[in-house]
Amino acid sequence: MIIVHDPSEIVWPTLSTGAAITVGTFDGVHLGHQDVAKRLVQLARARALVSVVVTFDPHPLEIVNPAAAPPLLTTREEKLDALSRTGVDVVVVLPFTSALAALSADAFVDDILRAQCKLQALLIGHDHGFGRNRMGDAGVLQALGQSRGFTVDLVEPVQAGEGHPVSSTAIRRAVAGGDLARAAVGLGRPYSVAGIVVHGEKRGRLLGFPTLNVGPISDRKLLPPDGVYAVRAILSDGAYGGMVNLGGRPTWDETERKLEAHLFDAAGDWYGQPVRIDFLARLREVRRFDNADALRTQLAMDEALARDVLSL
Repeated sequence: MIIVHDPSEIVWPTLSTGAAITVGTFDGVHLGHQDVAKRLVQLARARALVSVVVTFDPHPLEIVNPAAAPPLLTTREEKLDALSRTGVDVVVVLPFTSALAALSADAFVDDILRAQCKLQALLIGHDHGFGRNRMGDAGVLQALGQSRGFTVDLVEPVQAGEGHPVSSTAIRRAVAGGDLARAAVGLGRPYSVAGIVVHGEKRGRLLGFPTLNVGPISDRKLLPPDGVYAVRAILSDGAYGGMVNLGGRPTWDETERKLEAHLFDAAGDWYGQPVRIDFLARLREVRRFDNADALRTQLAMDEALARDVLSL
């Protein structure tokens, strides 16, 4: 997958006659987004086109209505990583600015999608809208397609459990409420946080539970409620089961919110390396213990529960 910030950077294959394009924020890259990407790839292959996802950074609401901007299910890097697994050829990450927000749907289609991205086929959700005030709805885009000579295909929403459409809003609600199982259903994968392995206080080693500290985490990233979780950590040398403390460390009178993972049956020097933490189940709340021995006893019980979740 090629990632560009300027459509002029796209290297077009000689045999391609243009692009099959979808446009959206794609926060979460959930099952609905994945379905659109899959259909886009199929459409592009059938018509000898390049499959192109056009997305935005930052989230459009951060520019047009900052007070209403939601916390992110996926940071820019996490979104691109998830999109890379869909099979699309190119992702164009357009810097979202006030000038871009002011473009009409006609101008966005003509000046960006057609002139710069060689639009031949547009694939969008049935309720999608873009351009100034989201005026570029399905009807407007179909009319533009007829007058400009590109096709427009509409995709119906993917249904999650209980017949509800998959949406970023519903998944945010599930994550914020600690309902990781419901979030995973909509995402098609566990909810995750990506970062870099950084140095911590190394108290875990003294307790017999050495931890891998994850940071920095964007303040725009949505995190589950504070607590202890069963997790899977994805590192450069493989995947490891473990447990995470998300929050402060009240036993040591520390309130700074951190993400610390103890990995099972693993040892290594991962400092400075990327890591992804997949949240699988919440085990308990964060709480204060009278002394290190009481904390050590609880951590042993947490490990047993987490291993049961992971079936280790």
